[in-house]
Amino acid sequence: MEQKITGLYNDYRQGRTGRRQFIRKLTLFAGSTSAALALIPVLEENHLKSSAAPQDDKELKTEFIKYPGVTGEIRAFLARPITGNKFPAVLIIHENKGLQPHIQDVTRRMAKEGFLSLAPDALSPLGGTPDNDPDKAATMIRELNGEQTIKNFVAAVKYLKTHPLSTGKVGCTGFCWGGAMTNQVAVNSPDLNAAVPYYGMQPTAEQVAMIKAPLMAHYASDDARIDQGIPAFEEALKKEKKEYQIFIYEGTQHAFNNDSNPERYNEKAARLAWSRTVAFFKEKLK
Repeated sequence: MEQKITGLYNDYRQGRTGRRQFIRKLTLFAGSTSAALALIPVLEENHLKSSAAPQDDKELKTEFIKYPGVTGEIRAFLARPITGNKFPAVLIIHENKGLQPHIQDVTRRMAKEGFLSLAPDALSPLGGTPDNDPDKAATMIRELNGEQTIKNFVAAVKYLKTHPLSTGKVGCTGFCWGGAMTNQVAVNSPDLNAAVPYYGMQPTAEQVAMIKAPLMAHYASDDARIDQGIPAFEEALKKEKKEYQIFIYEGTQHAFNNDSNPERYNEKAARLAWSRTVAFFKEKLK
């Protein structure tokens, strides 16, 4: 029963179930409307706990910084190893829920691998990701100017390339909406040295011709909307003689890397994709 309620809540959070339908189904599980309404704060608190990451990691230096974008200052979460002088850099692009604790945790994980890691808040031009309200963040994402947003991420590549703690080599990875943005950063930033999109919408064949960086793309096997673009994407990569790798993980769904979403998370696939990602960056950013 608990797993079904969690799955129902995740469907609601991800926009696959409307609020009215969510309340109706939750009422059936809980036995009454009042019991269902009492459950919602508990579900929200459990979600926040599951996505929260330790803040006191003594191996890392973490901070929120701002860098110049085309729309003004962009707020971003920066993490790096506490020891060392210069590090290869990795830009990390969040999902369509904004700069959530989960993505901050991913940024820490990348820093633990020896990288200067930066996760910008794409919603900075609109006031930033709202606290504890992923649904509002998802609505705000749709209000962003696409061209300006891409340029803000390209500006992040420049920021990392010239950062005093950077070796000058910069990679980019992102998830879902951030996977699509990672592809666009590869298209629009000739300074990028490696790109790893996770289940992201693919660029057009014309855009593929502009990609300079080697690419590693991760996809779920059960993700029809995104996967339908893989054949044309791979055909264009081959035609343009781009360096690339494509991995499709059997038995997985979209967002399989997100361990704050228990319904979608696939530990085996996530660990394998992550190990491949880290190895790829260590090879291409050395």
